[in-house]
Amino acid sequence: MIDLGLLRKKIDESGMTMVAIASKSGILRETLYNRLNGKSDFSVSEMVALCDTLHLQNEDRERIFFAPEVE
Repeated sequence: MIDLGLLRKKIDESGMTMVAIASKSGILRETLYNRLNGKSDFSVSEMVALCDTLHLQNEDRERIFFAPEVE
């Protein structure tokens, strides 16, 4: 299960705009918004691209993309 709240927090902390994150990660802006709104799931390649773009450490990656349950 993906912790979208924590992912949004990391996006906010990055200081980048959603457009910049989408561009740098190679994800269409509309697709990124849909994923963040829970309308569809992230692909593995999108997860990897976001981790690279946001410079997420392994611990953050695990907590965001492999959360056992989300509150």
